[in-house]
Amino acid sequence: MGLFTPRYLKQARNLLEGATKTLHRYRDILSRDHLLSLEQGIAGLREGIATKNQAALEKQSLLVEERFASIIPANPHAAWTENVEAIVVAVALAIGFQAYFLKPFKIPTGSMQPTLYGMTGHPDSEPMPGPVAQAVDFIRLGRVHFDLSATTREQILGINEQPAKLNFFTFSDIITTAGTHKIFAPANALRDFGVKPGRVYEAGESIVRGYVQAGDQVFVDRMSYQFATPKSSDVFVFTTENIHRIEMGLDPKLGSQFYIKRLAGVPGMTLRIDSPELYLNGSIATAPQFQRVMSARSGYHGYSNPGYPAQYLTTPEESFTVPEHSFFALGDNSYNSSDSRYWGIVPEHNVIGRGYFVYWPFSSRWGFIH
Repeated sequence: MGLFTPRYLKQARNLLEGATKTLHRYRDILSRDHLLSLEQGIAGLREGIATKNQAALEKQSLLVEERFASIIPANPHAAWTENVEAIVVAVALAIGFQAYFLKPFKIPTGSMQPTLYGMTGHPDSEPMPGPVAQAVDFIRLGRVHFDLSATTREQILGINEQPAKLNFFTFSDIITTAGTHKIFAPANALRDFGVKPGRVYEAGESIVRGYVQAGDQVFVDRMSYQFATPKSSDVFVFTTENIHRIEMGLDPKLGSQFYIKRLAGVPGMTLRIDSPELYLNGSIATAPQFQRVMSARSGYHGYSNPGYPAQYLTTPEESFTVPEHSFFALGDNSYNSSDSRYWGIVPEHNVIGRGYFVYWPFSSRWGFIH
């Protein structure tokens, strides 16, 4: 019967299928208002297909296209993104049936280094690699190379990070007395190059030269905790909802965020830190994951007693007992981690799942997370 279906109806059905898939793909990162707007558009399109009114259906199709275009902008790096997505699918299939229960997640910061890496900048004075080598670096290691120099004597006035546009990095505007440089990197990575307000560059001097390393992309196992209780030493992902000291520092428009940390304390467990060691219920933590951090080797530096504005475990004598239905989170990069020492416990209902597998980039950390 499809042979006799009007062209406008076929196009509308194809649009409905594509819009539904796109909404499903980006549902977790859309605001409530944007989600409602797109859902209403899809509902109207589905109703128009049912009535088969050509004029109304064409009008609704245009509305849906405009809404998706304004809320989910086109990806300027679609070719690279499609290649990476193909790799992700292959890895997911190789892992087996658990792929159906895994959620992709990007490590945003360096709080879990060197176990997991966030986005980092790496200054480099060596000659820039050629286009092919740069493409290989991105696909294999998640590196994007830059060679940005001052065109004249210019001073940094500010750095404006743009909202994420569904890429692996966000764009940032480096605003100077000579104009604005747009660069495909987050603001925190630019700080690794020494880019900061007030700094002056002479004509021809490098502003950003080197590469930015993508944060580790991981699968989060969302099923295990449906059948087993989270245990101390797990790497786990949770939302920041109702964790007030985190929410105070977030843009309300962004809503709840996802964090990834090491689950250090479970309900009833008493924690204490006597740097570099972590004590659980009065004894030094024995799990290999904690021992690795406390060894202060291979990039680890041990656990630290934080100063102000931390709330808990600020001195070697201070202890904290985790209340019921809560967890205490610590970053493996203890000296540079905002965790439960600063903003308190993680409510049990905030837990999303267990950090499971680093699927990209293909670095030494590729594989199962420990």
